[in-house]
Amino acid sequence: MSQNRNGLAVAAMVLGIISLSTSVFFIGGPLGVIGLVLGVVALITTKRTGIGRGKAIAAVVTSAIAIAVSVLIAVFMVWYANHTQECYQPDSFQQYKQCVRQQLT
Repeated sequence: MSQNRNGLAVAAMVLGIISLSTSVFFIGGPLGVIGLVLGVVALITTKRTGIGRGKAIAAVVTSAIAIAVSVLIAVFMVWYANHTQECYQPDSFQQYKQCVRQQLT
């Protein structure tokens, strides 16, 4: 039975690492939530068994960071889109770059 609890900690840690590495692409946010929940559950079960505590902590930390990175990137993308919305119909990429420069400075 303790291997199942250790398996939960390992699964949470793997999800945390995957979510952190994919947080730039918004996939990491939902995976981070799942990893965070599994990590917290694994952390609670390790209080009784003592097995997998480090992995559960790593899962919670990496998942929380992945969620934060995903949220920050989403906020930046909304901010960027809001400040450059006049530039979305350019005739060329050069005009787009020039318009973005003007809007952001």
